[in-house]
Amino acid sequence: MAITKEAIKTFGLTEEQLLEMHYKMLLARAVSVRQRVLQRMGKGPMTFSGEGHEAVQVGTAFALRPGRDWVFAYYRDVAVALTVGMTPVEILRGFFARRDDISSGGRNMPSHFSHPDLRIVSGSAPIATQIPHAVGAALAAKLRKLDEISVAYFGDGATSTGDWHESMNFAGVHKLPMVFVCEFNGYAISVPWRKQAAIENVAVRAAGYGFPGVTLNGNDVLEVYGAMTEAVKRARSGEGPTLIEAKAYRLQPHSSDDDDRRYRTREEVEQWAQKDPIVVFAMSLHELGVLDDKSEQELNDRVNREVDEATDKVEQESTPEPESALRHVFVEGGASNG
Repeated sequence: MAITKEAIKTFGLTEEQLLEMHYKMLLARAVSVRQRVLQRMGKGPMTFSGEGHEAVQVGTAFALRPGRDWVFAYYRDVAVALTVGMTPVEILRGFFARRDDISSGGRNMPSHFSHPDLRIVSGSAPIATQIPHAVGAALAAKLRKLDEISVAYFGDGATSTGDWHESMNFAGVHKLPMVFVCEFNGYAISVPWRKQAAIENVAVRAAGYGFPGVTLNGNDVLEVYGAMTEAVKRARSGEGPTLIEAKAYRLQPHSSDDDDRRYRTREEVEQWAQKDPIVVFAMSLHELGVLDDKSEQELNDRVNREVDEATDKVEQESTPEPESALRHVFVEGGASNG
């Protein structure tokens, strides 16, 4: 969808909100790049880059109510976490495994986002296990008659699992207040979509479970935001779930342990790099007059400064105490027989 004044008016967005979207996309990119660099320096165990997924993640998360709606992200969702309200400091504490990491006190893998106040629920390393958890939260909200929705994020590889199909079916049967967001990047690690399913679009599967599915350009943040706004409205009004499939592309390997040259060509990566969602959105904002060279440079400077300061701060923070390794695993202090 073109970024026009008419489009802005349609969705009730202000120029300030558009700039906030752009800022969150830039911030997410900078955090992802910083973690990749730090990992290569041996300062963290591994990374899962969100580069190329920023429009999907910001466009969907921007339509939520932070702290009221439930977010079940997956490991690539750095922009979701930042848009809902996590800070670069909080994310980097997880990467550096620091004692004050809000997700797990430095005991979990990086990018397993969690934040109780923001209702971001930590996922597990196995693919798609966060999806039935999201459905459970949506069922609880419906039973308790609460104005809350649940959102499950996942890649296209997750749609080949039983967890995903069972969750879709349960949510459809019970018309639960939730949105399924598929960040379709064409690969389940190294397995291309054509070897996973004989259909072009994941979204068609929603019809089999009794609710709508839509396929979007995942490089267009406004198109994603518009679809997510409608899906959220549908969920809140008791009409049931929606499956959003946003076609994007991860510009980096699956993880810092992956060599993507073994399964995709440099030409393919370069073709998608020309559609970089951050560059596309910035060009649109320039054309609209919302952004100019000066304000864009100021925004980039702000993002770089925030990430630099967060890195410097967290690097100096304490690591977990060794004696805390078994905390939350076994009962501490002994049990009373009285």
